[in-house]
Amino acid sequence: MNLSKFGKKFTKTSGINELMVDLDNALNTGSEMFMLGGGAPAHIKEIDTIFHNRMVEIINDEQEYAAMVGNYDGPSGNARFIDALSKLFSKEFGFDIKPENIALTNGSQTAFFYLFNLFAGDFSNGKKKKVLFPLAPEYIGYSDVGLSADFFVANKPKIELIDEHTFKYHINFDTLKITDDISAMCVSRPTNPTGNVLTNDEIDKLSQIAAENDVPLIIDNAYGTPFPNMIYVDAAPVWNEQTIICMSLSKFGLPATRTGIIIANQEIIKAVSQLNAIISLAPGGIGPVIAMELIRSGEIIEISRDVVRPFYKKKMEKAVALIRKEFEGVNYYIHKPEGAMFLWLWFKNMPITCGELYERLKNNGVLVVPGHYFYPGLNEDWRHKDECIRISYSQDDKIVEEGIKAIGKELKKVYNRAVPM
Repeated sequence: MNLSKFGKKFTKTSGINELMVDLDNALNTGSEMFMLGGGAPAHIKEIDTIFHNRMVEIINDEQEYAAMVGNYDGPSGNARFIDALSKLFSKEFGFDIKPENIALTNGSQTAFFYLFNLFAGDFSNGKKKKVLFPLAPEYIGYSDVGLSADFFVANKPKIELIDEHTFKYHINFDTLKITDDISAMCVSRPTNPTGNVLTNDEIDKLSQIAAENDVPLIIDNAYGTPFPNMIYVDAAPVWNEQTIICMSLSKFGLPATRTGIIIANQEIIKAVSQLNAIISLAPGGIGPVIAMELIRSGEIIEISRDVVRPFYKKKMEKAVALIRKEFEGVNYYIHKPEGAMFLWLWFKNMPITCGELYERLKNNGVLVVPGHYFYPGLNEDWRHKDECIRISYSQDDKIVEEGIKAIGKELKKVYNRAVPM
């Protein structure tokens, strides 16, 4: 095929595509794989039951079912769902969020494709603008969504060593610069891949910097408050006219419905709605209908607090305890697990790269994600980028346990071979 620049860019090999292919192959070849590499949420029985019962209600209501599958919503999304969201956020946090401040998209990935390309890229005056990630590493899915080259710039973190096997990234405000070519900042909170939760002070400083430089601060809140609330530390929510919050229903248990949520000022929401109309006519309506009553009643907050958060926190604690047991003798650090569903593992001075470790583990039936994919915009050589991997603890406990044991076994081989005899 003779492809356009767009075609060549979006059909070339990319980190996220390779990993999704690996995951798909592992699921459909019949081979036994320990799936620690994906970002899919766990199947929580209580939540699966809620959604199953809701689907039965919808199917038994001929009119509601017909409307859900047979009618388009407007380009900003299901109006009743958006109205319920605005009331929920206003009541829960006291923010002045109106329906005009909310638009839905076909998943968060689409939301970031829209937002990044609205603010960055090639401008009509000949200038080129970029998105700044104040804290690297960041989400792998950001890396390839820009429509032009040289789209991102990232800021290296400060590394705090907490104890013998625990560390935490912090934003290095001394090196954080908002130059003339920066048109937006973006952070995830909790952070995918590390489980880091930016402190309230860090968020306040970023908000101040955004206001001073008149650039939006985009916060990827896919794992955050008020739902699914996979946060294990104190983290105050934030929103203002300079801030864009991105959420979804995926990590609450509805990933297949592809329901993304953008909260922003009305001008941005209008632009997102126009993009929806051009690219997909309207966002999908099945997710909003399924979740409508949970949003309207506020029950989604209670379930997130009382079911989702404790479920993942318990799984995280089990995984950390197992790592401490199985990795004994290995030079490893765990990023302090403060949220989301991942553990970020740093193997300091590892004699091979994380890419090589990924291949070895895959050959031994374990899928993880090599860390070097998580640094969009940080192009300098930094050994740390090749010393980390991300694992998910959302799978069944037995899969997580066997996967961690296999990783520990392989790491001991790697480190032992590096020791002179």
